[in-house]
Parts: sequence; C-alpha cells; structure tokens
Amino acid sequence: MKVYNKGGRPTKSLIEKRTYRVNLKMNTEEYYTLKTRASEAGVSPCDFIRVVILKTEIRQQLSPEWMEHIRKLSGMANNLNQIAHKANAAGYLDARMEYLYLADKIDHLLNQIQQ
Repeated sequence: MKVYNKGGRPTKSLIEKRTYRVNLKMNTEEYYTLKTRASEAGVSPCDFIRVVILKTEIRQQLSPEWMEHIRKLSGMANNLNQIAHKANAAGYLDARMEYLYLADKIDHLLNQIQQ
C-alpha cells in the first residue's frame, strides 16, 4: 500500500512540543523592561525569555561557610593594611612580628579552604 503525502506541516516530536506553561507575575518596571529588550532584539517577549533561559548562566549563592572564610580573609587583609600603615609610620622592625603572625594565619586559612 502506497502512503500519499497529504501536505501540511510535519508533526513535531515530543521533545519539540511545548507542553509546559509557566505563569509569571511582574511589576510594571519588569514588564516594560522585558518588552523593551525583546523589541530591541527583534523577537517576541516569549522568545526572548526562552533565549534567556537557555543562554544565561546564573551562579550559585555562596554557602555560609564560604561567606565566613571571605569575612575572615577580609578582616585579615584589613589588619595587614593597618600593619603596613604602622610600618611606614614607626619603622619596619616594630611591625615585622605582627606581619609574620598574620601571614601565618592567612596561610593556615587558605590551606583549610583548599581541603
């Protein structure tokens, strides 16, 4: 038996079909920003959102443990700056011991982070 081409558009596979719907509420600023960016790109707002979903890379938030390490390093960096200021004002011999102690603490913290 011969199969005749009836014409028309070929059927889409299950992967190509868009079967899921997402409702999104936006405030006025978000809505008009979406419309403006979509029109600048020359696509519909729906197509713009689809492209953004597929191509945008969103980074994971830092864990509380990482935030604690960053705070410690920031505090140590602040202390190093204070030591450098003291060294310039009073002479390098007085600040050397403080610097060596703090540098050792920073090394220890960086080794903990790497593990």
